[in-house]
Amino acid sequence: MRVFHITADGFAELAVLPDAMPSGGYLWIGVERHEFELGLEPVQSALQRLTGGQLVDLHVSDLLNPHLPSHFDYTSLYELLVFRRLAAGSNPVPNGDAPAPADPTRQALDAIDTNPVGFAVFDRVLLTVHPSDCQVREFFAARLAQMVAGAGLRNERRGDPRGIPLRLPAGPADLMLRMVNHMVDGYLELRRLLTRELGTLQQALLDGGGFSNWRWLLDSRVALHLLEDTCEDQRSAIQEWIDALAEWPAENDPGLQREHELLRLRSRDVLEHIERVLGHVRRLESSAETAVQMHFSAQSNRTNTIMRTLTVLTAIFLPLNLVTGFFGMNFEGLPLIHSPTGFWIVFGVMLVLGVGLSAFFWRKRYLRRDA
Repeated sequence: MRVFHITADGFAELAVLPDAMPSGGYLWIGVERHEFELGLEPVQSALQRLTGGQLVDLHVSDLLNPHLPSHFDYTSLYELLVFRRLAAGSNPVPNGDAPAPADPTRQALDAIDTNPVGFAVFDRVLLTVHPSDCQVREFFAARLAQMVAGAGLRNERRGDPRGIPLRLPAGPADLMLRMVNHMVDGYLELRRLLTRELGTLQQALLDGGGFSNWRWLLDSRVALHLLEDTCEDQRSAIQEWIDALAEWPAENDPGLQREHELLRLRSRDVLEHIERVLGHVRRLESSAETAVQMHFSAQSNRTNTIMRTLTVLTAIFLPLNLVTGFFGMNFEGLPLIHSPTGFWIVFGVMLVLGVGLSAFFWRKRYLRRDA
């Protein structure tokens, strides 16, 4: 468990949970799911001291469930958001610094594995429950510390007593939305890998040779359906959060009004990012389906071309077989059968028939590849 105290001009990690709320700022309590299950009573007691209330049993079960889809719920004391993120080890590296896997074309589909992250948003406390392999907590702890250190260094260099605004999260809801936006960015990066892999799949489908890796195609479709379902759950959860945010009581303080407006703006931005991922996944699904249909159309066209060629060859050799069969009959009085030039006359007739029929079918575009 890690506990952080965040104010407008500072960020500090606390060794233990405080006995009372600090005079300013808010607290961020980040705990792993297994640790949260084992230490539930101390966490609930700390929430009672700090916020005047505890998590209800149903929401505790939600936070402990590793298979729960993204969803949103609320009470009079707090809002609860469960958001599924890409599992650790599956986040694509934007700069390409990670070593390439043995099969790069399988990287994107293997990356579509998710774990839920839970957020309980109180007025001045944010409780986050992470899977054991989740790096979101460590990333934001390091990022907020770097923001404070970087602002202090810039102020020291400038010699400005007013200082540069830190732009730290203004409250628990703001910090929660920044974490969610960071998780959605992982899905945005995944789009590039999905596009590359589906492009490879489509190229294999449209190649002249036979396509045999149908298991790969099935896995691709299943993975895209899984990602689509995940994004739809995320969109529903964020939309419910936006609806709940609209029902927050109006504030007379201009500063709080601006903070609420920024929350709504950031929430809409997160929703727009999710919809971009969802729209891209649906386009990939449609593109894969189109490639499959084009593959079967190409195979059908190839079969038709082969059958047409065989039919034309049969039509050419049919009269020739008729002539040879006619003169192969065992009759003494057959014309030209005893003539020295009979063979060459029949051979010439057969040659003219063959060449004439071939030219005729070629002119009708029955033997051309572009027919």
